[in-house]
Amino acid sequence: MRIPDIIRDRKSIRAFTAQEISDAEAETLVESACLAPSAGNLQPWEFVVVRDTGVKRRLVSAAHGQSFISKAPVVFVICAIPGRSASGYGSRGRGLYCLQDTAAAVQNLLLTATANGLGSCWIGAFDEGRAADALGLPEGVRPVAIVPVGYPTEMPRQRPRRPVKQVTHWDKW
Repeated sequence: MRIPDIIRDRKSIRAFTAQEISDAEAETLVESACLAPSAGNLQPWEFVVVRDTGVKRRLVSAAHGQSFISKAPVVFVICAIPGRSASGYGSRGRGLYCLQDTAAAVQNLLLTATANGLGSCWIGAFDEGRAADALGLPEGVRPVAIVPVGYPTEMPRQRPRRPVKQVTHWDKW
């Protein structure tokens, strides 16, 4: 499958079969995430791979009751290390670059999941403190995205996108 096709095929999946995701499959997703670009190649990300039912339930609670999280065979929590980015770029690294970099890592993970026949959903609506507590994150580690992954039981239709002509500005606004 070509990259434009993978991008077009990626959808937010919220229903999964019970089929397990192997450690090798999970590691492939993390490896792809780690290939994302990052400011100064500082790679300010860490990944928590969650299989434990109790931890998943706590993530559901942190994510305002999004119960489908607990139904996924594996849940990835992508974390930023703001201090790592700040070491190279000061406050801009801490407040912006670490988030841009981890967002690129999340996108790589999502696209690799799609390319490998897996479904996933990028969740950003959650209480960071409660998610951090559920995962036992040390101080200085910020959970940025929760991504449940599994084999999909649904294939939602493509949602409409704004036309390229509507969002493109040449040379000036």
